[in-house]
Amino acid sequence: MISSLVFVALLAAGITGFTLQVRRLRRGLALARPSGRHDRRKERWAIMTRVAMGQSQMEPRRLAALMHFIVYVGFVLINIEVLEIILDGILGTHRLFRAPLGGLYDVLMSFFEVLGALVIIAIVVFLVRRLRLGPKRLNHPDLTGWPQKDALNILVIEVVLMLALLLMNASEFAAVNQGLNSANQQTPWLISGLFQPLFEGWRVSNLEVFTQSMWWLHFVGILAFLNYLPRSKHFHIILAFPNVWYSKLTPRGQIPAMESVTTEIKSMLDPSFVTDPNAAPPARFGAKDVHDLHFANLLNAYSCTECGRCTSECPANQTGKKLSPRRIMMATRDRVEEVLTGGQGAETRSLLDDWISREELWACTTCNACVEACPLNIDPMDIIMQMRQYLVMEESAAPSTVNVAMGNIENNAAPWAYPQADRGNWINS
Repeated sequence: MISSLVFVALLAAGITGFTLQVRRLRRGLALARPSGRHDRRKERWAIMTRVAMGQSQMEPRRLAALMHFIVYVGFVLINIEVLEIILDGILGTHRLFRAPLGGLYDVLMSFFEVLGALVIIAIVVFLVRRLRLGPKRLNHPDLTGWPQKDALNILVIEVVLMLALLLMNASEFAAVNQGLNSANQQTPWLISGLFQPLFEGWRVSNLEVFTQSMWWLHFVGILAFLNYLPRSKHFHIILAFPNVWYSKLTPRGQIPAMESVTTEIKSMLDPSFVTDPNAAPPARFGAKDVHDLHFANLLNAYSCTECGRCTSECPANQTGKKLSPRRIMMATRDRVEEVLTGGQGAETRSLLDDWISREELWACTTCNACVEACPLNIDPMDIIMQMRQYLVMEESAAPSTVNVAMGNIENNAAPWAYPQADRGNWINS
């Protein structure tokens, strides 16, 4: 009874903590303006199934794709076993599903153990790639400090959870078989059987204590993992699905027309055009802070896995420019967190200049390589273009090279500094 009460109290505390974390995330996303991306629902569901569930964007890097798929499937399927742990903890039972499922229970547990072992192998590969043999994008200055620690924390936690499950099963079989003759001993499940030599010579009482310890470690570890996720980049395991659903479906690179500008042009070109007297005044042109971005932008920032594929493909970054699309997303997320926590100077700071520099914005070539490379359809370029729009339309702060090109387009209908009549003169040279 006492064990069940403690279990229920821990479960309630874990769920409450996770709920509060999700509410904080919702407050952050609520800072944005509406995205308007609720159209073409059938197409959005198809993209979500293919990209978020099928992980189609991971394919170009096959080793990482395979390891990630193993961890993904393991996370989803092994957590089915958590249902039994919860019911056992509340009801005070032990392996509640064993009797109803019969032989199928042993098959399922062996399958879960194999998945757990594969997850451990995949995580070891991830650790080696990140710490020793991995690509430069995993040791980029963007990841200095907390981002690198966050990645390692999650990998270590996942290994601990899997080992706790396997050791719990192994020590339980050792306790059951203690004192039985070889003819009556039960056969361990596929992977836990490999751990049997570790428990040779242990007393039954010690094995039972160890089994209970691993059971509690696995359960408490799951609750800790659940409450750690919302403050980690690994929350993408949940956010990936809504994030991909809100993908941009218009042609990449297309800048949506602003209603206020369209109205102004119509009134200038069409004498019969009558503006709506009840229309709201135009909002800020472009984006200076996270409040000016739309919902999908902030969801992108929270869904970013910090994998660095965008930055590794960015031609500006490759040529030594300051721009890193990954850092654009990380800075956007960090600015949202700063606004939510109300840190020192949060009200006087903004995403522009304090978190993202103008040099970074103007280094972008708008090639969309970052968008093409992202496994979750995250769009750093959309944020960059909105902030550029603010600089040009609100501050008239475009670089001199841009102003010269715009002036030439206005005067000569081309970005070059000579009239249309002279365009063909080069052929005579």
